[in-house]
Amino acid sequence: MNLLELPIISHTRRNHGLEHATIHVLSSHSQRLRVAGRATPKGFFIYGNLTTEELAAAVDEAIRRMQAGEKQLAVHPGCGTNLVTTGVIAGAMSFVATMLMGKRARWYDRLPNMAVAGVAGVALSKPFGPWLQANVTTSADMRGMHVRHITRTQMGPMITHFVETTS
Repeated sequence: MNLLELPIISHTRRNHGLEHATIHVLSSHSQRLRVAGRATPKGFFIYGNLTTEELAAAVDEAIRRMQAGEKQLAVHPGCGTNLVTTGVIAGAMSFVATMLMGKRARWYDRLPNMAVAGVAGVALSKPFGPWLQANVTTSADMRGMHVRHITRTQMGPMITHFVETTS
């Protein structure tokens, strides 16, 4: 069995894809949308000033559109996968650049090489983050996906919804 097919991982990937698709749908309805999300095996959280009705309509639309073939909705430019990928690649390239200079090089002699390598790492990571999302951290497979329940909680000004899913 493929690691990505383990139930806990495959459920999280599907919910992560639905979380992204939901944020895409919400963004298409509001230019000033400020939300964040986090997927779990049982569903996903959406943090932001939304009504439960707005969110439910967006989730339903996202499922419908992904089931109709809009697989690209599972990938989102604001995903943490992109941030982590950029950080790891830029950091690794900067580290390699310092090591190539040898142990005797002073830190201020290494700095320009580290900066150039870091910027190159950022540039190289741009296509890799979305590829990782599409192939590893999310799934666009919404066959049988349904919303079981949406729970709203509020602590001070922070509104959180948990979208519980089942498939």
